[in-house]
Amino acid sequence: MADRLAEFVTDEWRADLIGGWNGHGWWDLPSTIGDRIAPLIGAGPGQVIVGDTTTVMLYKALVAGLHLRPGRPWVVTHTGNFPTDRHVLDGVARQFNAQVEAVPADEMVGVICDGTAIVFATHVDFRSGARLDMASITQAAHDKGAIVVWDLSHSAGAMDLHLDRDDVDLAVGCSYKFLNGGPGAPAFIYAAERHHVGLVNAIPGWIGDAQPFAMNEEYHPAPGMRRMLSGTSPVIALRALGAALDRFDDVDMGQLRNHSVALTERFITLVDRRLASHGFAVASPRDAAARGSHVSLAHPEAYAITQATVAAGVVGDFREPNLCRFGFAPLYLTLDDVDEAVDRIVRVMESGTWQYPKFAERKAVT
Repeated sequence: MADRLAEFVTDEWRADLIGGWNGHGWWDLPSTIGDRIAPLIGAGPGQVIVGDTTTVMLYKALVAGLHLRPGRPWVVTHTGNFPTDRHVLDGVARQFNAQVEAVPADEMVGVICDGTAIVFATHVDFRSGARLDMASITQAAHDKGAIVVWDLSHSAGAMDLHLDRDDVDLAVGCSYKFLNGGPGAPAFIYAAERHHVGLVNAIPGWIGDAQPFAMNEEYHPAPGMRRMLSGTSPVIALRALGAALDRFDDVDMGQLRNHSVALTERFITLVDRRLASHGFAVASPRDAAARGSHVSLAHPEAYAITQATVAAGVVGDFREPNLCRFGFAPLYLTLDDVDEAVDRIVRVMESGTWQYPKFAERKAVT
């Protein structure tokens, strides 16, 4: 990726400026990158576009969903969701005078009713890695005439998703994690083709207009997914994401998922064998079918231990209140990498380095 970005900055960004929009395909990057993500989430072409942050894309998806089901006052979601998801959902509900009903994930299906406009769920839980059954929840929502919106941030790029097959309506996801786009990478939004004609963009901008360079004062949405764009595309970030996606060329997502399971199974086995005596407990589902591609370990001193393992070259992160979270990117990690990671965590615990005061100092990003 570094070579590709250096070449881009030198040969395109520095030299061409405005000319790059036409000469190097910058204008079409949201669509072309979207079509590269589509097969990784089980979607056909023309249904995914890339551009804003995950928060903005989620806002757009929720508003679009409510417009698709006018007159319905309820939105069903699950408790324990990623904070920004709930913040955005509550904000949208206030704008539309809708009521949010949040229940444990295993109770969602039971509260969907004829007045439900949207069922909003995260496919893989950001803390525990617990995986929801996309097909059954989507079907339950459709049985009541509701629209389903999924957050795929912790599953895209590591799971064998089937959005078209499972009849999903709308979905969003970040490209920062398993798609390897890097910090600040743009997010994607998916909308099933059957909804495109009635798709409403909550932030209509000139890039999403049918004729942006006609500079019309009246907004006319572009056909297809391009109508979900708003402002100028982040060209450098899109180029970086495109380079990252090169690694997915010719990858079978079913096989990738199998490797993800093998990695997390090996880690859990070694945790039970070598780390339980140091006070660690597996906080993720042990059933691979109910788990994504990260494993969280509970420990009373999780924050300091996480900082110490990062210093030892095992990069995880801390999640409140007591979790060390470790992600397993199946595209490039091996079983030997898992073995080495556990070896290093064991050394951190046996040496007591995690007790150094510097590792207890809270940082802005955990």
